[in-house]
Parts: sequence; C-alpha cells; structure tokens
Amino acid sequence: MLELKDFEAAADRLKNVIHTIPLSTSSTFSAISGAEVYLKYENQQKTGSFKVRGAYNKIMKRYAEGDLHAVVASSAGNHAQGVAFAAASVGVKATIVMPRSTPIAKVSATQGYGAEVVLAGTIYDEAYAKACEICEQTGAEFIHPFDDEDVMAGQGTIALELLRDLPFVDMIFVPTGGGGLLSGIAACAKQINPRIQVIGVQAEGAPAIANSFRAGVLTPSDTVRTIADGIAVKTPGEHTFQYIRQYVDRVVTVSDDDIASTILLLLERAKQVVEPAGASSLAAVLTGKVDTKGKKVVCVLSGGNIDVSFIHKIVEKGLVTRCRHLKFSTIMPDAPGALENFAHLVADQNANIIRFQHDRVQADLEIGEAIIQVVCEVGGVEHAKRLIDALTQHGYHIFTTQV
Repeated sequence: MLELKDFEAAADRLKNVIHTIPLSTSSTFSAISGAEVYLKYENQQKTGSFKVRGAYNKIMKRYAEGDLHAVVASSAGNHAQGVAFAAASVGVKATIVMPRSTPIAKVSATQGYGAEVVLAGTIYDEAYAKACEICEQTGAEFIHPFDDEDVMAGQGTIALELLRDLPFVDMIFVPTGGGGLLSGIAACAKQINPRIQVIGVQAEGAPAIANSFRAGVLTPSDTVRTIADGIAVKTPGEHTFQYIRQYVDRVVTVSDDDIASTILLLLERAKQVVEPAGASSLAAVLTGKVDTKGKKVVCVLSGGNIDVSFIHKIVEKGLVTRCRHLKFSTIMPDAPGALENFAHLVADQNANIIRFQHDRVQADLEIGEAIIQVVCEVGGVEHAKRLIDALTQHGYHIFTTQV
C-alpha cells in the first residue's frame, strides 16, 4: 500500500527534474462557479504534462536497483514523452507503442526525446497489447502508464505541492482515464487530510471509472469516443481502482461540448493551452457537476499536448457550445435581391455572417425556393435569440439551430 513516505521519496527523486508550478487563482472561473477556484497548471510541466512525474519516479527507482536495461511503454502521448525523457536521462533504450490515432505532435515529441515509436491499434488498449508482445520478445521492462504503485506515487506528488500552496483546500478535481493520477493524488491527499474531497472527472464517451465506481466493481467500457484522447481508456487499472474505491469521494463525467467550451475559456481568459483531457477537471466545476459554491477548489489541468492542427476544431466546437457561433438553416425566395435582403437583416442585428452555403437544387424545395446554411458570429445566447426572432418576424422559418 502507498504511504506518505512513498510520495515523499518520489518528490525527492523529482525535485531537481520537474518544474515547480505554484497554484494560480482565477477570478473569472470563481465568478462562474461560485467557488474559490485554483488551477494547477501541469500543462506547463516538463514534457507538457503530469505524466513525467510517474514515469521518472518509476524508472529512477528501477535504475537505482541496477538491473534496468531497456523499457517499453504504451501511451496515447503524454506517458510516452515522460518515459522517453526519463529513459534518456539514464541512457536506457525506450520503445513506445502509440495508437495510430495519436496526434502527430505527440509522436514527434516522443521521438524527439530519443525513443523508438511503434504505431499499433486504434486505442490505448490495443497499443498496450502490442507493447506486452514487444516485452515478451525483447525482455525489456514494461512501464505501465497508470496501474503501477511507483507511477502512482510520482503522480501523487502533485497533492504534496498543492497542499503546500493551499493547506485548507476543500475539493480537488482530477482528470482520470486509467486512474493513475486520480489514485495517486487521492491516496496522498487523504492521508494528509481525510477531510478533503477528491473528485475524479471522465469524458462521457470514456466512462469506465465512473461506471466502475458506481457499480463497486471494475467495469470496462465496450467502446470509447471522446475528443479527450488522454483519458480515452476502456479498462482502468486494477490497482488504481482499489485506491479509487478507498480514497475518492465521487467520479463525474463531462461532455465533449463542455470540454471544448472550457478549452476556449482557458485560451481566452487564462491564456493557457490545455489539452481536452486536462480541461475536463475545470469543465466539471464550471458546469456544476458537483456543488462547489463557497468552497476552495483546485482543478488539476493535467496536460497541454494538443495537436495544433486539431485546435481549430476544438475552438469551433467551443464557440458553438458557448453560443459565440450560431448555426442555422432557412428557406428564402430564389430571386434577385433575396440574399442582399437577408444579409441586411442580419447586419441590423449586429451579427456577422462568417460562413454561408446557398442551395437551389435540394430535392424537397419548391420551385422558386432556395435553402441557405449559415454560421453567424454572435455575442451569446440572448444575442442569438434576438437574431432568430428578427428573422422570424420577417418571414424566415429558422430550423436546425444550434444555440
């Protein structure tokens, strides 16, 4: 069983390696939630995520024992970079198996730390099976991304740091996929102060730990589907789940829309690039998944390794979710001046058309009709409703809106 001395030993191994990142408070997020919100920016950590903590602790401990010659890991990206960095620090060969869907930025970063990358499978669990096969063939040691007590101890050092900064924290929200970060933080925090509530946060499309926590037994998911690739895990760890059952108070889920909206808020208000998995903890607070009003709350933003080619998709999704972009369709006369008249009505409501598609030949249109699909830039829900009301009053039937 993990004890406080294990977390302290891990912190000692990491003290001259990782970045010291103090908690940051946020008046914006505090106002939205009614809580006193603090953020732990692990997106600023070395290798871009918290994963370097567990990987480095595990590899340094094994290297000190004198019989570590090569390591293999499976990862969607962040653990891969942590293992590659730690292995390179002591000159140990590292082979990393990553799902084929892994963002190119994470593959390149892992290779940049000197590891050999093997792409296999479409999700983490399939990459894990390939990694086990390589271990059997080569005799290399497998470094599990979450279901290992030394890895969990490294991740749990976050709790030591945030409790040093905020001793009287009421709640800690932690992103969770396989459970290594959640179990490590919960075990450490609860042994220091059992009063603290620790809440795990999963994506709705990858809810294995949430389902397992509710059922009281390990319950893998049949499928996973979420933009939060860092927590898209079908099967949680057996060891991590035991610690979660013992120390965690609740596990909640958030939608991809919630996550995208939170990423956009972090970009705009905090000037922070946070990957979808990392933003899930704050998403749970901002959407009221747990009553946090009047509480001192810490959200662990677990990583920032987001593929730049993917950012625009998430930002657009966030803009729609927060009703900064309004998508709708309407039918209009297929006649000279009709488009100009429509554009004037939109402009009169101080909305801006940013995308427009005009279709005159759709099968169910009457002769003399055209259908348009429009994306408008608006200032929020009330502004969007005013625009829709104005168009409706001028005879436009608005449908397939996203408000």
